[in-house]
Amino acid sequence: AMDAEETRSAIRKCKELTDKPFGVNIMLMNPNSAEIVDVIIEEKVAVVTTGAGNPAKYLDRLHESGAKVFPVVPSVALAIRMERNGVDALIVEGSEAGGHVGEQTTMTLIPQVCDAVDIPVIAAGGIGDSRGFVAALALGASGVQIGTCLLATEECIVHERYKQAVINAKDSDTVVYGRGIKAPVRVIKNKMSRKYLELENQLDNREEMEKLTLGALKRAVYQGDIEYGSVMAGQIAGLTKEILPVKTVIENIVNGSSAVIKEIERKNGELS
Repeated sequence: AMDAEETRSAIRKCKELTDKPFGVNIMLMNPNSAEIVDVIIEEKVAVVTTGAGNPAKYLDRLHESGAKVFPVVPSVALAIRMERNGVDALIVEGSEAGGHVGEQTTMTLIPQVCDAVDIPVIAAGGIGDSRGFVAALALGASGVQIGTCLLATEECIVHERYKQAVINAKDSDTVVYGRGIKAPVRVIKNKMSRKYLELENQLDNREEMEKLTLGALKRAVYQGDIEYGSVMAGQIAGLTKEILPVKTVIENIVNGSSAVIKEIERKNGELS
């Protein structure tokens, strides 16, 4: 939702806090995306991730500035197309993810994309602990992108009611709306999502559907409206049980992977 100058301010704040590489995400449907790309190039950002569009027209300039570009893709066909366009890696997202999603699951999509391309694949969607991390690597991914489990962190800016909604969610508490208009979004079930799904079956209610979702994410994030806001979260919310520092979440996932691998080896030993 940022404009160019807000983006520049955020980038410079990151530079004050670390001398390590960091990334900037661009939602290409943002009307300010072209100006944001200009800022990213001027500020020499190391990594750019993109969603909701094709970054091809910006690739040459971003690469000339030294940036690596990782688009989010929901299908094998788009992954192949992005590789041909010259991106540096792919964030391959399954439908288990929160927010805007495709139709393929992470379990089925990751190995097919890994077989189809020669650039690194980062798995996303439904990954929130060491088991998911190890599983993604086993499927061929070079790394993972996590989102939902980071909503319930001390540093996350979402409203406390949003965080509690994630923590309270069970395995079946998310739903996808917007498939009828080819803009599917996964959210935690609430009054807004139920009303939207009712209207989605009535083709003459497009305007009313748009009114429901207009500003809905902002209401959830900043105002804590968990009934009529768009509480975007993935199916992994059922594994998220407490609010932790980001550092702890990441360390738990990475450090716990050794124990997961040892348990796999133990089970394989029993089978053999």
